[in-house]
Order: sequence, then C-alpha cells, then structure tokens
Amino acid sequence: MPFQALVEQLLTHLGEDPQREGLLKTPSRVEAMYEFLTKGYREDPEKVLKKAMFTERYSEMVIVKDIDFFSLCEHHLVPFYGKCHIAYVPNGKIIGLSKMPRIVEVFARRLQVQERLTQQIAETIFTHLKPMGVGVVMEARHLCMMMRGVEQHDSVATTSAMLGSFRDDVKTRSEFLTLIQHKLGT
Repeated sequence: MPFQALVEQLLTHLGEDPQREGLLKTPSRVEAMYEFLTKGYREDPEKVLKKAMFTERYSEMVIVKDIDFFSLCEHHLVPFYGKCHIAYVPNGKIIGLSKMPRIVEVFARRLQVQERLTQQIAETIFTHLKPMGVGVVMEARHLCMMMRGVEQHDSVATTSAMLGSFRDDVKTRSEFLTLIQHKLGT
C-alpha cells in the first residue's frame, strides 16, 4: 500500500476526514517528513568518515561536544532529541571535525533507541578510524516520556559508550567526562 494511502487510513481511523481542506496535503507532507527523518537508512557511515580521514601524528584527545541530534523512538515513532558529545584519541589518523556530527546524523535519522544509537556512533568511529579510544555520551529528552505515560517533562536520559582507552583508562575517561561539562569561556 502506498505511504500516502496509509496516512489517509490513519487519519480516518483517528476520526478525521482526510478530504477536509486542512488535511488534503497532509499525506504527502507526512511522507516527505518521514523520508527526511529516516534518511540515515540510505547513508553509509563508512563513506562519511572516509571522505575526511587524514594521516596526522596528533595523539591527544579530540572532542566535539554539544552536537544537536533528533531521532525517532522505535517504540512509539515520536521524537527524542538532545546533545551528543564525542571524543577520540587518534592513533595516526584524524577525521575532519564536521564528520563527527555527520556520523551522529546518519544513525539518529533511523528508528532508534538511545542506547543503540550511542553504541553505533562509538563503534563506527572505533572501527573505521582505529583510534586508541572513543567515548560517546548522549543526553536526550524523550517525547514518549514527556507527552504520554509517566509525563516526565524535565527528565533527561543519559547514555555512554566507552571503547579502547576510554574504557580501560580511568584517567582518560575522567578527562573526557570533565571536559564535556565545561562551557566555552568558563
């Protein structure tokens, strides 16, 4: 069944008239929205990283923090959104800084749970860049918790994935966790 026909059925099931003036274009708008919100299925994270990978002798921690992300909860198909913080310690290769938000986007634009999203980002960077370690922390608000069920408006879910030196070395992990708490200029 075509996507727009499914949306029309949904509108009818909810008690609406899909032929009402305000709803006439809703099926096509909903289809376009879901195409955008799930574009990560059609993107290859390895290609994203390979486009901007460079040989470099730098071996200190690289952090990109406060990366905005939006995703869809696979359980309810409603958004969850927040900030992602990524760090890695290079081992002969670095990536363009803009590629870290791009990797977040690739995986966030799929039906997700926050735990898997966090792990996928860390594993992708670890596998393709082969750094000494990777750390990812995600903080998110989930509309499925805010709008329905427990209706917790101020709750924030935090997940982390630590690989390599971030898992094995307490000092590396602590440095990362401390640095992501600091705001620019403070």
